Amino acid sequence: MFGARKMHTVLNREPDARGRGHVARCTVERLMRAAGLHGIRRAKAPNTTRSAPREQCPADLVDRHFSAFRANELWVADITYVHTFTGWVYVAFVTDVFNREIVGWQVSRSLHTDLALDALRMGICQRTRDADDLSGLVHHFDRGVQYRSIRYGRALAEQDAVASVGSKGDSYDNALAEALNSLYKAELIRNRGPWTGIDDVEIATAEWVHWFNTFRPHSALGGLTPAAFKAAHPHGLPSPSELVPEPINAR
Repeated sequence: MFGARKMHTVLNREPDARGRGHVARCTVERLMRAAGLHGIRRAKAPNTTRSAPREQCPADLVDRHFSAFRANELWVADITYVHTFTGWVYVAFVTDVFNREIVGWQVSRSLHTDLALDALRMGICQRTRDADDLSGLVHHFDRGVQYRSIRYGRALAEQDAVASVGSKGDSYDNALAEALNSLYKAELIRNRGPWTGIDDVEIATAEWVHWFNTFRPHSALGGLTPAAFKAAHPHGLPSPSELVPEPINAR
């Protein structure tokens, strides 16, 4: 599943007796090449957004600058799809840009509002359970009508959070969320399919989200996992110089 770069990061999480990593990256590359192994390659997916008119959407507060220097500063959301033997299944994700953590997700057979709303509610529940303050949170999404419902807006208002919608109307408006969808499809859906139905997808997605948040290293986080990065910076980053965000890459 991992390419040589991430495999090297995983193998060298624990230093040797001299405080150095165990395996050189060139060694990892050579051994993977000899064994015919390579990282999973991502493919582009079709658009699942049913757009609301621009005049009915909130302002674009992000303007394609997907960076955050504290938890709960900026969340992004999007919906992707999975083909199963019993029909299409849709999956919604909510991600905290600060540490790339998937804070909420939901699986459904339909694209109705409850799909996106339940993912948002999971994120709110998870972070408020940890006593996080969500006031001032900017929640960014595309023009999908699922995000424009009164109930969705009310859920944000109850936390003193504000909505943001991309103004350009293309995939770059919500690039980090799109990148996560691409990873999900490459690392789980295409890797372990075909899928029987919604139950299989839901169980596998739960396992993948846990793995993504607690084990998978992210280059944008200096090779840390989302959980480890948040734990290492409980009060956020004092200055942007500590981290160079990768604006449109969820890797």
